[in-house]
Formats: sequence, structure tokens, C-alpha cells
Amino acid sequence: MNDLTPGSGADGVEEGKRLIRLGGDRGLSLADRISERFQRFAWRTPLHTMRLRGRHPLKLIAVAEDPFFGDVLRGNALLDGMVQFRGERRAIDAIDFAHPDWSARFGDYLQSFAWLRDLSSVTTRVHAAPIAEEIMRRWLAAHGEKVSDLAWRADLWGRRILFWTAHAPLILSSTDLVYRSSVLHALARGARHIDRAADKAQAGVPRLAAWCGVLAAGLMLPGGDPRRTFGEAGLTRALAQSVFEDGGTVGRSPAGQLEAIQLLTMLVQAYHARRFDPPAFVPAALNRMVTALLGVCHGDKGLSSWQGSGPIPGDVIAQTIEATGVRTRPLKQARDWGYQRLSAGNTVLIMDAAPPPVARMVEGGCASTLAFELSDGAHRIVVNCGGAWMADAQLPAELVGGLRTTAAHSTLVIGDSNSTAIHADGTLGRGVGEVELARHETDNSSRIEASHDGYARRYGFLHRRLIALSHDGRDVRGEDMLLPADRRRNRGDTGFAVRFHLAPHIEVAPTADGQAAILRTPSGALWQFRCKGGTLAVEASLWIDARGRPQSTEQLVISGDTPAGGTSVSWVFHRAK
Repeated sequence: MNDLTPGSGADGVEEGKRLIRLGGDRGLSLADRISERFQRFAWRTPLHTMRLRGRHPLKLIAVAEDPFFGDVLRGNALLDGMVQFRGERRAIDAIDFAHPDWSARFGDYLQSFAWLRDLSSVTTRVHAAPIAEEIMRRWLAAHGEKVSDLAWRADLWGRRILFWTAHAPLILSSTDLVYRSSVLHALARGARHIDRAADKAQAGVPRLAAWCGVLAAGLMLPGGDPRRTFGEAGLTRALAQSVFEDGGTVGRSPAGQLEAIQLLTMLVQAYHARRFDPPAFVPAALNRMVTALLGVCHGDKGLSSWQGSGPIPGDVIAQTIEATGVRTRPLKQARDWGYQRLSAGNTVLIMDAAPPPVARMVEGGCASTLAFELSDGAHRIVVNCGGAWMADAQLPAELVGGLRTTAAHSTLVIGDSNSTAIHADGTLGRGVGEVELARHETDNSSRIEASHDGYARRYGFLHRRLIALSHDGRDVRGEDMLLPADRRRNRGDTGFAVRFHLAPHIEVAPTADGQAAILRTPSGALWQFRCKGGTLAVEASLWIDARGRPQSTEQLVISGDTPAGGTSVSWVFHRAK
């Protein structure tokens, strides 16, 4: 679909925008950290234990449907007696929830019971139930009665309730009445716990997960009407705090966006199981969120790689959107979420035109401001390395950390440093505080001009990037400029590099003059790349695929030195065939 439509203000395109990262380099304050520790300490007090007491449910009122298909490889691993997630494996008969020996991401997958979806996707209830019950018994033995920090985290309980109620036949088919009673008792206690803890969850996907769990419990447990009313008010607040007006989530991660959409869709299914219509604000939020998600999808319908996300395949995206029932077009300009989309002919370009996520909202954010990805039909051409939070567990920590750097993204780097600092604890520090953006649409082209101040304090330069896409999608023209940030005298010549990471299977042939290269896609399409203002080289790179594994690839690198007065580099991608 061609996005270059004159007068496209109805589609949310505006000519100018200024985005400021308020408090972006500060994580939780000391008071916040003390409050969080106090809250978790309070979970283990007799008072909180008393709050978890209540009527013992004998059964669920209904069973919701999980409309999403699971991962076949992970599901088959469960049939073979193994829990497998992103390169990490544990034998089911060796799982000890009281003494976890796994990574945080593996623990979230295991403790959220998201694996129930994978298991149900590869076998029947007869074969799946004994496996699910074995893991459930082990969880109940460690955490059913004892409130612990990690297992009883509000967002985990929210996800757990959604999965338990949607896959109840797998965990409640046993004829062992004591076991069934223990499951339902734990479910009721968990619901009472997040009634009080949901608002304390981190804004974004975690808080949405917690409140979706509150509402699922209100719908599926007897006597849940008061909880449902309370939960709908809480979810309204959570959406206001976690989702921008343009539909993007505050963590700015496309993978997080996808998960938030799936959580809300599971909640809608819980309403349908009770033959209730969900409150109007839920489908309205889903509509905005799906529109934003489509805006960061390439021609292959899969996600682009931003803020730790990887290239989640198009079939997963399509199945998710079908489950939501939303029918909409990709959002061209997610003003607050920060992604700009240019599309013409078969060409799609997606650009990060906003400051990084606020430190207290997310761990693992990336210093990717003004980077872009480019695709031609089903083939990606320019990518980011991506995947820091989807990476295989076998990858070295240093490599995973490197995926978050500015150099791992297709943008300009000064002095081999990050445009926004990445701290040792995983949070983002000082750097990009302000992005100025202008976008113009005409009959002949669509143009984005944006600048950021991430290098102003250290090097005295603003980075300004201009990108224009022709009306037929055959030309992508760009210019990267380093402009003096103020009148202070800059240091001597400063080295810079403009990087264009290429997708795997893109064949690269540099020309003899050292200023151009020919790129060939797997379909045989040829793109000519030419630059001016620096020295072009072809260097090794890597790309994290949909399963979190690194794929060897190459990158085009324009390097040079800028004097105190600044410099500019121009470049063009032209589709020749």
C-alpha cells in the first residue's frame, strides 16, 4: 500500500513535532526503591496473609478461549519432558521452583504458565494434562501457600490467571480433589494479592498484565462482580499510564506491543466466555494498538527490530491481528511512540524518531535514535542488529549488551560511543533528551527531517538526519549532518561512522571507486548504494533472527572525521532492477 497520499493529515501525519525525554536518564528514585522493598517485605507479613483469606472457590464459572497458537518447538519439547525457552532447557522432573537455577526470562516463561499455550498447540488434552499437572504440582509445592517476591510479582500473577483460566482443562482435569482444590485456592489467593498489587507493577506491559489478571479473576471466579467493577477502573488507569494516545506502549518495544495486544485479546475472550461485552475502552485501545503495531511491520509482515525486539514473523502478527478482530491500516506516524513509517510501491522504511524510553519504564532499552530499517517487498535490506531481549541464552552477555548500542543500529555514531548511555545495570542514562522532527508529504515524495542532541554534551554536535522516499519507492535519499550544538569551541577533528546493517542473504559488491556498492536481494532485485562525504567500507555484522539466534551478515560503513564546524554525508539507495 502506498502511504504517499497528499493531504494525509487524516492519517495522523503532522509536519512538525518536538519530543522531549523528561527525566529519561533517571531510574527509580531512592524513595521509590524503598517503597518497593517495603511493599515486598509487607507481602510476607501476617497482615498480608490475612488479606489473602476468603471464600474457597469450588470451580470456575466458565473457561475462556486462548485464541493464539503456541510455539511448536517448545510444545514438542514439553512432550519430551523438557521446558525449553530461547536456548535454555530444564527437565520437568528436575524443576525445583523453590531453588531456581535459571535466567530471569526463562523464569518468567515458566512461572507465567505461558507454556500452556505451547503445550495445547501440539497435542490433545489427554496427553497434555499429565504434563501440565506435574509442573503445576511442583509450583504449588513451592509457591501455592508461600508469598515470595518473584513468583508473586503482580504481572506474573496477571499472566498466570489468564493462562490458568484459558487452559483450565489441562490443569483441572485430575480426579484428585485435593489437587484441584489446591489449584483453585491458589488462584483465589493470587487474585486477592493483585487486587492490591496491580497498581504497583511497572507501567507498561507489566501493569496491563496485572490488571487483565484482576479482571479475568473477576469474570471466572464466583462472586466476582465487585472485582470486575474495580478491575475495569484499574485497567482504565493502567491504559492511560501505559499506552500513548497513538497506541504505542511506553516501553517502545514492538515485541512488548505485541504482548500487550495479546493480553487484552485474552481478556476480551474472558468476557465472551461469560457472554458479556467488554467495556468500550478495551476494543478502542486494541484498535489504536494494532494500528501502531502494523506501522512497524515490514513488507514481509513481520516486526522490525527496535528496543530489544527481534523480527517476529509475519504469520504470528497476522494470527494475532485476526484474533483481535481489528481491521485497520498501518499507522504512518506514531508521534509519541516514536516510529515513522514511509511506504511507496514495494518499499517500506521505518525510522526511530524519538528519544529512548524513560529509564524507570524499561530495562534493556536501546540507544537507537534516528536509526532506520528498509525493506523491498518480502525482503529486508537495511536492518538493526536487534534482539537484545529475545537473544538465545547461549549468547555471551557482552554480545547481547552490544546489541543495544548505537553502533548496532543503522544510524550515525560519533567516537564509537552511544548516543544515549547504557549503564551496567541495564538502564539507559544521559544522552538524547530532545528530538526535533519535521515530516512533509507531496505528490512526488515523503520526507522526514529529524535531529537529536545525544552527542551535544560530549562532542558538541547535533545529529540531523534527512530521509526522503520517492513516490514510486525506487529511491531512498538521505543526508546525515553534524552541526555545532552551540558557540563553544569544539575539540579537534572527531571520528564518525554512518552504519547500514544489511539483512542476511543480501549480496554486496562494492564498486572500484570506493563510493558505491551493488546490493542484490534473494529475489534478484538490484539496489545501487552511493555515498558522498566519507569513505565507504563493507564490514562484518550480525542480525538476531526470530528465534534469538545470530546470523552472520555485512554492513555498509561510511567513515570520516568532522572538523569543529561540522560536516555532512549524503547517500542514496536506488532500485535499479
